[in-house]
Amino acid sequence: MTQFGLYFNQSECIGCRSCQIACNDRNNLEAGTTLRTVRTFETGVYPEATMYHFAATCNHCEHPACVEACPTGATQKAEDDGTVFRDANRCIGCGACTFACPYGHPVLLPEGISGRCDGCRSFRDNGKNPVCVDACVMRALEWGDIDELRAKHPEGVSDLPILPSSTTTGPSLVVTPEEAALNEDYTPFTI
Repeated sequence: MTQFGLYFNQSECIGCRSCQIACNDRNNLEAGTTLRTVRTFETGVYPEATMYHFAATCNHCEHPACVEACPTGATQKAEDDGTVFRDANRCIGCGACTFACPYGHPVLLPEGISGRCDGCRSFRDNGKNPVCVDACVMRALEWGDIDELRAKHPEGVSDLPILPSSTTTGPSLVVTPEEAALNEDYTPFTI
């Protein structure tokens, strides 16, 4: 089976949140609710302190914990491209998927159902990229077959100190890390 996923060039990300805003707009989300979230971290000690950003969304995992946890079968994995999606008609808003995901995705929406990234399936079905990819002003995001993305970016990793171990769910994520992001000592902060 083909498995689609995301590549993130962390060293190019400037933390502008264009990807996050485009996702919120496309999904008509209320302020404060995000399906793609850009987080900022600081590491090091003066005079060598620095910061870096991480743009996160659903990793469309090989073994998604959210799918296993869903009691109604609303959270599913597409057979054709391996992306994870939600059947809104079957979702009861119990939150099991949100608690199961080690990456903090999906989220419970104010209307009482789970919200999640589906890789902008309707856009992809019409030959377009997910909106986050095209919105990125630094072109730090790519979408495609995860094996092809890994081959194209052999320096990429799936594990960073800020993320849970990739052995848990097998995320379809490749990151070219910022050097600072490899530091085990980090602190999240809000800009």
